[in-house]
Amino acid sequence: MKERAEELKASAPGRRRGGKVDDEGAVLAKIAGMAALDRTLGERLHALVKANAPGLSPKLWYGMPAYAKDGKVVCFFQSAEKFKTRYATFGFMQEATLDDGHMWPTAFALTALTAADEATLASLIKKAAG
Repeated sequence: MKERAEELKASAPGRRRGGKVDDEGAVLAKIAGMAALDRTLGERLHALVKANAPGLSPKLWYGMPAYAKDGKVVCFFQSAEKFKTRYATFGFMQEATLDDGHMWPTAFALTALTAADEATLASLIKKAAG
């Protein structure tokens, strides 16, 4: 929650550098500071989002990398280390509208990314960015 409060303060109009916050720089810095496995996953996911949904804007969200459309978070990455879990998470918010029948996944546990995993996520990211 402290990180979220700092994010909100940093994005306040009076705190912006030259009128603009470098959100992508903050996301890349956050990823660079992660433990090796989380960093590898974060870098790969960032590249996937940028390649498949260039209209989504990187931003920090509760201290973790996220990607937004019109200011609303569509998808996000949570490191395993920060949350002291055995896996990292890549998830989608309701704005992603990935609806598929009466039940669909909204988050994925990640310990590695294969080419098939990347293809699946790329497809979901494209759909989420709509």
